[in-house]
Amino acid sequence: MTQHAEMFFDPACPWAWMTSRWLMEAAQVRDLEITWSVMSLSVLNDGRDLDPDYARSMERNWHAVRTIIAATQGLPEDEANELRKKMYDAYGQRIHLDGRGTGPGVEDIRRISAEVVDELGLDESLKSAGDDDTHDEALRASHQRAMDLVGDDVGTPVVSVEDVAFFGPVVTPAPKGEDAGRLWDGCVLVAGTPGFYELKRTRDASPDFS
Repeated sequence: MTQHAEMFFDPACPWAWMTSRWLMEAAQVRDLEITWSVMSLSVLNDGRDLDPDYARSMERNWHAVRTIIAATQGLPEDEANELRKKMYDAYGQRIHLDGRGTGPGVEDIRRISAEVVDELGLDESLKSAGDDDTHDEALRASHQRAMDLVGDDVGTPVVSVEDVAFFGPVVTPAPKGEDAGRLWDGCVLVAGTPGFYELKRTRDASPDFS
């Protein structure tokens, strides 16, 4: 029987990237359909009193999520889902694997957005979509849907497992093959356990993109 997951991602988050790579692996060894949806660390932290360096990163992080939302507005959901995933992969390659888009200011992330638009053959107008709030209502609605599912005091990633949502799993490196499948099985198990909320331990490793 086909199982279902929905992952809410912000392209800027390295931990969400790790989780997305695991889900892709799990779908190779389990009958698993994945919906890819946008949440935003910038929306999450909007109005909060932040460290100045982190606040600058939140200003920069609006760009990619706004661009993805703009590109997928008005598309049938199956097409929108496919495009969200393609754009996420293209952004993630540049941000996490190539180590770009995290410098001061927004110029590098603007260049990345332009590259993503060109790579995927999207409308040229999308190259500037990240610079304004035209589609912020839709962005905030997508983000809020994640929060409604999982609750407050979480960040990215959020994964809904058969309609029960959790923050995480946070994992590094991303499990592959049957290891990925077993982690998915465990998520299904806890999602199906009434009253289950949380497992957590302190992270002592950085994201391993290998």
